[in-house]
Amino acid sequence: MTIARYSLMAVATAVALTACQKQDAAQNAASEPAASSAAAAGEVIKIGVAGPLTGPLAHIGKDTEFGVRMAADDVNAAGGIELGGKKYKIEVVAEDDQADPKTATAVAQRLVDAKVAGVVGHVTSGATIPASKIYSEAGIPQLTPSSTAIPFTAQGFKTTFRMIANDAQQGKVLGSYAVEKLKVKKVAIIDDRTAYGQGLADEFEKAAKAAGAEVVKREFTSPQENDFSSILTNVKSAQPELIFFGGMDAQGAPLKKQMTKLGVKAQLLGADGLSTGEFIKLAGPDAEGTITTQPGQPKESLSGAGAKDFFANFKTKFNVDVQLYAPNSYDALMVLVEAMKRAGSADPAKYLPEMAKTDYSGLTGKISFDDKGDLKDGAITVYQVKNGKQEVLEVVGGQPAAK
Repeated sequence: MTIARYSLMAVATAVALTACQKQDAAQNAASEPAASSAAAAGEVIKIGVAGPLTGPLAHIGKDTEFGVRMAADDVNAAGGIELGGKKYKIEVVAEDDQADPKTATAVAQRLVDAKVAGVVGHVTSGATIPASKIYSEAGIPQLTPSSTAIPFTAQGFKTTFRMIANDAQQGKVLGSYAVEKLKVKKVAIIDDRTAYGQGLADEFEKAAKAAGAEVVKREFTSPQENDFSSILTNVKSAQPELIFFGGMDAQGAPLKKQMTKLGVKAQLLGADGLSTGEFIKLAGPDAEGTITTQPGQPKESLSGAGAKDFFANFKTKFNVDVQLYAPNSYDALMVLVEAMKRAGSADPAKYLPEMAKTDYSGLTGKISFDDKGDLKDGAITVYQVKNGKQEVLEVVGGQPAAK
């Protein structure tokens, strides 16, 4: 997932954000006692988490932060981490990168200066990629729960790891599904020109063409735009059977509403950026029929230890439902903790080599990494909005967690 800096794009988004901000104090308070107690004890391991904690993507950024905080609280409640005969508590250091590349580099430097032992983040590829250079130079492991852009792990950094399938995997599934399952022959593509949106659109185009489809239009917009009438008029004239949108829910929702208003009959297909409850809320009845994918197993089928109670406990703790990546960010912190245990140290230089040896069974399934730091055998789940809810259509690949 990725995006450049967004501005608020719709009244509905603003309302949702205001509600989110009003909840923040209560939600964060749920995790503060553990961190405060740890700080008082003096024996702490700081873990950074970075993402868009304000703005139109705050619902996804906070979701990721809460997953990390939930994992930290579980570790601390169990007595913390024993390393070298000492017990340590996890202290979460959260930073808001606003889904902006420049802000992300400043955030990364702040986390390095704060001497975090590891980082869960960033959330969007556009922020994750520039931040990764700073973590690499500092030798700090960075585990993104959500960034799918291929360049993140293609840089050759030993510090970069990814918890979900990348754009090549997701784009292949999307392109093949459009042609082989939906039986479409003519497709149009619109993307937001971000590392995530454009990268995913490129992979979709390759897969769709390979499967025999014709791309009749390829259009692009900016992450700040919410008026798609001109683009949709051009697209409509080419009479595509399907429109693929590479972008986020804050734009995908008005795009879908305007498709309905302009009488564009094409099927809308998107990836994880549209696969949210927020998209359904903002698009309203127009969301019906939209098909999306998410990297990972369906939430309902998570089978790892504690998965059964995870969603209920999350709602109780933070007074909000899981949006997308909380299970991935929960597992990300646990992967960092397990690597520290194997190394007997929270020193990044000592436990970083253990990250590459990860073989962990988490909420989201079996977790291990290839030589680039990409998740091996990442699953992709295909969803469709039906009666205001996402229903699973198909799961491609992946390894369930050991029970």
